[in-house]
Amino acid sequence: QFITVKGSARKNIESDLAVWRGSFVVEAETLLDAQHKIQSNHAVVEKFLGAAGVTNFSFAPINIEEVRAVQKSTDGWSQQRTTGFRLSQMVRVESTDVARLEHLDSTPLVEQGLLFTTEPPQFIYTSVGETKIEMLAEATKNARARAEQIASNGGSGIAQLHDADMGIFQITPLHSNDTSGEGMNDTTSRQKTITAVVTATFRLK
Repeated sequence: QFITVKGSARKNIESDLAVWRGSFVVEAETLLDAQHKIQSNHAVVEKFLGAAGVTNFSFAPINIEEVRAVQKSTDGWSQQRTTGFRLSQMVRVESTDVARLEHLDSTPLVEQGLLFTTEPPQFIYTSVGETKIEMLAEATKNARARAEQIASNGGSGIAQLHDADMGIFQITPLHSNDTSGEGMNDTTSRQKTITAVVTATFRLK
């Protein structure tokens, strides 16, 4: 008296928020010299971002590490001593101007002598919650259409929905066929595809 089918819905979306991270490192023999260097680097990075049209950025607290070396004494004992200090700081940029961050090139900072490295930008779709609700409805409609097709071939019809189970959402890069049993939430690509699956059971009539 029942029929169970899977329905699905797919929608291409474009990220509306980007997050860009970079970090810079300095070393010096004394902590004071290292602090002066990191402050100078900080100013250069801040100026670079302002010139690039980026306004919404923040700097993490400075991380301090001792640089230590092993030294052998005349009696053969080895001991470690501090030879300098390594300071690092991360900068984080968040913007709805996705294209600007996608093409933000930190090469000018390296050319100015900074030991600056970046992470691949993250691309986020902030309306995913509302979109999931819409897509569940679409996936349920798709499940009903499939059930009606199967039932009509058997000379039956579909009555009301008996129950439905929401499947795992997959947010993948555009044109990707990757899936995960725990669901995917891609942040590496600006353009993505969101897929919803519903398992629905209908009463036959």
